[in-house]
Amino acid sequence: MKRGKPDVKRVIFCLLMFLPLLAVLIALPFLPDEIPAHYGFSGQVDRWGSKYETLYFPVLTLLFGFFMLGMARVAAKQEKDGKNNETICLVTGIVCLALFNGMTGYFLYTDFQMVEDLSQVPLEFNRFICLFLGIVMVVVGNILPKARLNSLLGLRTPWSMANETTWKKSQRFGGLSCIIGGLAMMGVCFWVKGLPCLLYAGGIFTLILVVDVLYTYRIYKKYGTPKA
Repeated sequence: MKRGKPDVKRVIFCLLMFLPLLAVLIALPFLPDEIPAHYGFSGQVDRWGSKYETLYFPVLTLLFGFFMLGMARVAAKQEKDGKNNETICLVTGIVCLALFNGMTGYFLYTDFQMVEDLSQVPLEFNRFICLFLGIVMVVVGNILPKARLNSLLGLRTPWSMANETTWKKSQRFGGLSCIIGGLAMMGVCFWVKGLPCLLYAGGIFTLILVVDVLYTYRIYKKYGTPKA
């Protein structure tokens, strides 16, 4: 009996899910006993802690991974034909897990180097986060229009979920706005640094969200009829 081909997306997902824990476990014996455990808004270390605190983030990464796998399973059950929703959950999870892997690598670097000021790092942390969040938004924006009507993922408002027409138009608009917002975030990370970088990113995300919600209301007014 032939086995089916492994799902490449799931394989990548699981690798990214467990890699931070594996990397930290390998690095743990070589880390200093005391490491920079927390940085303030100024980028200066404001608390030192045990090297075993490096395990916290990989554990959170695992919990996030299991959560997204659960989301993918439930989303798949809400779709009669195809695996669009499941794929969207997995791809979204992959790009988010890639961010968590990058953050784990960043934290290990600052731990080994005993960095007391994040401005000493070649890629400043806030810029790093802003850049990755922008990439996540661009990827999500590209797959969002493929989402089928469901109660878990996508641009979901009472108006976008009124019927298939409002749903599809809302996801297409949300995908485009997500891409634009992601590109704007990526541009910001090359323009400003420090806390203002994250504030700009937060402002861009909030603006995109407000515009998307208003658009779903506008589409509902034009095409909205209760779904069967």
